[in-house]
Parts: sequence; C-alpha cells; structure tokens
Amino acid sequence: MSALRYETPTTAAAAATLLAAAGGPARVLAGGTDLLIQMRSGMVAPELIVDVKGIPEMTAVASEGGAWRIGAAVPCMALVDNAAFVAAWPGVADAVRLIGSIQVKGRASVGGNVCNASPAADSVPALIAAGAIARVVGPGGTREVPVAEIASGPGRTHLAKGEIVASFLLPARAPRSGDAYLRFTPRTEMDIAVVGVGINLTLDAAGACTAARVGLGAVAERALLVPEAAAALVGTRVDDAALAALAAAASAACRPIDDKRGTKAFRIKVAGVLARRAAAIALARARGAH
Repeated sequence: MSALRYETPTTAAAAATLLAAAGGPARVLAGGTDLLIQMRSGMVAPELIVDVKGIPEMTAVASEGGAWRIGAAVPCMALVDNAAFVAAWPGVADAVRLIGSIQVKGRASVGGNVCNASPAADSVPALIAAGAIARVVGPGGTREVPVAEIASGPGRTHLAKGEIVASFLLPARAPRSGDAYLRFTPRTEMDIAVVGVGINLTLDAAGACTAARVGLGAVAERALLVPEAAAALVGTRVDDAALAALAAAASAACRPIDDKRGTKAFRIKVAGVLARRAAAIALARARGAH
C-alpha cells in the first residue's frame, strides 16, 4: 500500500491539478464527515487527500448582485447561521439544517453533501428546486453545471478525473418568491430521508404562479428535477386542484427501491403528500415576500 499524501492547496485550480495528477485513489477533504467514516470502515483507501478548507473561494458565502455564491467547503452551520442567506433562501436553509447533528453540521459541507452523491442527500432537492449551478474546476478549466446533473447514481458523479466543485450559485430571486424543503424519516433526528421534496415558486402581483421548480430526493438513483410537477403549479393560484395535480406528478416521477426504511409504494405516496405540504409552505413564504 502506498503512503498517504496530504495536500493543502490554496486555490481550486491547484486542487484540481493535484487530483488530476494522482496516480492512485484520491479524495477531497472538506468537512470529512463522510470521508473519514468511509476510510475507517475500509470502503475507500485513498493515496492522496486534498484538503480544500484553506481555499478562499470554497469557504466563502457572499451575495452577488442579489444572487448567492456558496463555497463548496462552507460548513453547514456557517450557512444556516447566515441570517441574510436564510432570509433569501429559507427552503435551502431548511434542508441544510437537516444534515446530521449540530456537531456534524459544524464540519459537514454542502459540497460534500452534493458530491457524496447519496440519493437521499437533503440539500440536493432543495438546491435543484432553487436552480443552483455548480462551478466545476478541472484540468480543462471551469464549467457551470446544474446541481441536478452532478450525481449519476448512488455514490457516483459526472465529474471527470481532476474536477472539483468549487462553489454553488443560487440565482437572484424575483419578488413574491418562496421555497421550502420537507422530508420524511422514520426518526425525527439524524436519519436519512425516505423521501425529500424541495419546492420553489414565484407569484405575480395577482397571486398566480408564474414559475416553479420541484426537486425530489430518495425516490430514484439520484435526486430528480421534475418539470411535470412544476408545470402543475404554473398558471394557477396554487389552489387545491393545482396541489392535487402537483402531488400526482411528483408521485408519477418516482422510481424508488424497497428497503428497510420504506417500500416503493410508500415512497411514491409520500412524495405526493410532501410535495403538497412543501408547496403550501413555499406559497406562504412567497405571499410574504416583496
């Protein structure tokens, strides 16, 4: 077994160069809440660890002309403690708050939650609903990738060798916009989602929905963007009929597995129920936004 190398680059480009040049297994260390467990259990045995916590662009949270740029290595607690961010994107904050215990959130990063590629990751459906774009840095330069297109399956991503997610951009919000995230778990704390639903919508001055996005988690091999569910809301006042159509479309998009946390039928049903509830919360927030 080769000796373990530990590197601490100061730019995302330098991190990408290290990862691209690695001759054996390499891993990124942000919070380490997944990586260290995987190493201790023998699931992974990296020859290179690239610690990205010293990279300014990956550890900053900043407003950019109404949009928000979140460094991929920002600890979850730093994000949910940012009052301005929570006011702008309460649904994303809802999701991030559910990532483990307070102690875990003090270390875990949103970038890690996305790139670990768990179908049940809490932040991902909320980021998908928000229309978040990942800035990916690699040997070939920088590219922008919708968060919905990062994961390819459980534990797998579409990132090429040497590529690293440096940050996420959440777009500027239109007036009268609201978002929400809800999940179902067998226990109330520190469990993974059986179903997770993120909803983001915008109303016009008359109260009709003019735009919407719906993200589903834990109901397929990766988190899903569901345009059909969003279409059920657009052009309506998000009334009971629209919510029923939303629930049906959310359930129809599911392709879950049976496991010890829930059956396929249960997940499909709960996806529709949670979509209705999350849409009601997003609607109330949109009505209170100006």
